[in-house]
Amino acid sequence: MNRDELDGKAEALKGKVKQAAGDLTDNQRLHDEGVADEAAGDTQDAIGRGRRKVGEFVEDLGNSIKK
Repeated sequence: MNRDELDGKAEALKGKVKQAAGDLTDNQRLHDEGVADEAAGDTQDAIGRGRRKVGEFVEDLGNSIKK
């Protein structure tokens, strides 16, 4: 797991907490901020996963070439 994945998961979790707090307090603005934070976190996590997969592929390719 890389830094983008960790930061993305944390941001998505923060968004879920904001959504729940917005729902409990009937604060639509806070709920909407939470939705945006969760989406941003999910995007960052996906980018991190993609970067990790590309890195693993390049590493595997390099190992195959060495053999």
